[in-house]
Amino acid sequence: MKQSFYRYLMTQRDPNNYEPVAQFANNAFFDQSFPKHEGDYESLSQYLELNGSYLPSMLIFDEAYQLYQESEEA
Repeated sequence: MKQSFYRYLMTQRDPNNYEPVAQFANNAFFDQSFPKHEGDYESLSQYLELNGSYLPSMLIFDEAYQLYQESEEA
């Protein structure tokens, strides 16, 4: 079964890592409304555009989503 994007993103958390994807993961962890069971790009993108003030650029989400897709293919 395919894991949700949030579950994948949590594997990227690291409070000592200042790379954009790690910071995105760290901040998403504290977002109580994050769609934790979602895996659809469009749904996640829409949510983040409206609620992801902690995400400085949607390019970071795009990079994280690409890594998520690659992890699912492996």
